[in-house]
Amino acid sequence: MTNGLCILGSTGSVGSNTLRVVKSLGNRFQVISLSAGKNLDLLAQQILDFNPSMVSVGSPECIEPLRQRILAAGFRQPLKIVAGTDGQEEAVTLPEVNFVVSAAHGVTGLRATYQALLAGKQIGLANKETLVVAGEMVTQAARAQGVDILPIDSEHSAIHQCLRSGATREVRRLILTGSGGPFRQTPRKNFPSITPAQALKHPIWKMGGRITIDSATMMNKGLEIIEAHWLFGLPSAQIDVLIHPESIIHSMIEFQDGSVMAQLSVADMRLPIQYALTYPDRVAANGDFKGLDLIAARRLRFEKPDARRFPCLDLGREALEKGGAAPCALNAADEIAVEAFLAGRLRFSDIPRVIETVMRDTPKISMTSLDAVMECDADARRRSAECAGGLSKGSMN
Repeated sequence: MTNGLCILGSTGSVGSNTLRVVKSLGNRFQVISLSAGKNLDLLAQQILDFNPSMVSVGSPECIEPLRQRILAAGFRQPLKIVAGTDGQEEAVTLPEVNFVVSAAHGVTGLRATYQALLAGKQIGLANKETLVVAGEMVTQAARAQGVDILPIDSEHSAIHQCLRSGATREVRRLILTGSGGPFRQTPRKNFPSITPAQALKHPIWKMGGRITIDSATMMNKGLEIIEAHWLFGLPSAQIDVLIHPESIIHSMIEFQDGSVMAQLSVADMRLPIQYALTYPDRVAANGDFKGLDLIAARRLRFEKPDARRFPCLDLGREALEKGGAAPCALNAADEIAVEAFLAGRLRFSDIPRVIETVMRDTPKISMTSLDAVMECDADARRRSAECAGGLSKGSMN
């Protein structure tokens, strides 16, 4: 049976790798719809390669330029081009779509992912923000419709795979691993002078700007703690983080009897993507994929994260424990602070200060609707920009 596929964020790293996996799987999937932002050259090539029936672009202004690109390349098949949030929602709810890969940047794809769940679509989730800012709503929708949210992040995919060896009630703790980023051993006194160029040099993965900086601050692990809570139903106290510089063990589970299950593989996003797409089956990896060489790996090291060096990790845990609007504010403040840092307007060491300030001033309200989530997100972004601006002025005086 061929599954109909929609990809939100098709021109990003996860989206592009998903299409590579789809191509390697032969006739298992048919690309029905794609959604992207403004990378029209790559989107046009994806249209030529996979012949979807619909694509959604970031804004109406992108529709005609995209159409001209594919016509110039000789594309003559029927293609509906839509735009914006409404376009995304139309793309994910097409009757022919069975599976949606949610890989859009930030909260951009939240509404579409939620609508896909309400429409009974299976979800491959690569977008942390969906569960961070609206975890309760999203997981409730999935349960109500009887569909799976299959994690594509390597850490949560590893946990999902390890859980096939035991029940959640048998788990003592989840152990999320992380490389520690480029500043694992950098003296804290040097943090204020860290440049964007230095922070963007991740030792293992090649990723987008925000996620690479989140790895450098370890905010990515703070967000992953929240995501793991909603995916696997365990409280903060049962979710640990270890630094694992080799990035070979992608996460582990310790069971009540002391047994530890770990998932090991090379650092290749195609593995968790393919696992999500073909679940519950495992199929052979094709193409230029190379397996794990255990002899070459030599040794595996583990360290406890230094909370003083990486305060963002504890901020993520604090947001989960506070609940309500706190995770949404955390995510928005982090995104704005990272943008300010990358633009040279904020010091690296001030990123957690912005997040802490915004979280502290966030009112204790429940997230009962998508509108409430988006209002919280907009308010936190405004306050984050003000805070970052004040810190920037202070650092220049």
